[in-house]
Amino acid sequence: MLLDSEDSQLILVDFQERLMPAIDGAQAVLANAVRLARPAQALAVPVLATEQNPAGLGPTVAELRSQAAQVLPKMEFSAAGVLLPRLVPPPKAPAGNARSLPRHLQKPAPAAPARGTLVMAGCEAHVCLLQTALELLDEELEVWVVTDACGSRTERNRDAAFDRLAAAGAELVTTEMVVFEWLRSSEHPRFKELQGLIK
Repeated sequence: MLLDSEDSQLILVDFQERLMPAIDGAQAVLANAVRLARPAQALAVPVLATEQNPAGLGPTVAELRSQAAQVLPKMEFSAAGVLLPRLVPPPKAPAGNARSLPRHLQKPAPAAPARGTLVMAGCEAHVCLLQTALELLDEELEVWVVTDACGSRTERNRDAAFDRLAAAGAELVTTEMVVFEWLRSSEHPRFKELQGLIK
């Protein structure tokens, strides 16, 4: 199973100005998040960012804020509550005719998400990213976590999050894996441009 750019959305969880200095390996984590966001934008993959308590932790870092179509503030650790209305369209209302059941007896048809593959990166991996990913998995969405674009204050906390996410059914990938799977071929018209971003 490979990632498909036409079925993907990129979710950037809490890359915030006052949080990043506390993250272990923050410079590499942020650089990889940018290396994800720029190809996503070039390949028309929607990019959403979240901010945990922005009054306390500040806004999303500028390099990522400029790449996101929307930045969603939240107070809960999980961002699923603010993300789900944007990820999954509401069920279609039943359409009836004279021969079908009356409208009040019909069940709405479940809506499939327009882009059901969620590629996620963020901080802190063991808190906000983990809780968001687990709740999105509960909603039967595909979750791919980009390990080299995720961080926590300690390496142990980050690694524990990856263990738990893998056990729950998330796919663990790296930045280069995502970009090359989105491209699929060296003949892709954006290949040379995007290859330059990740080298």
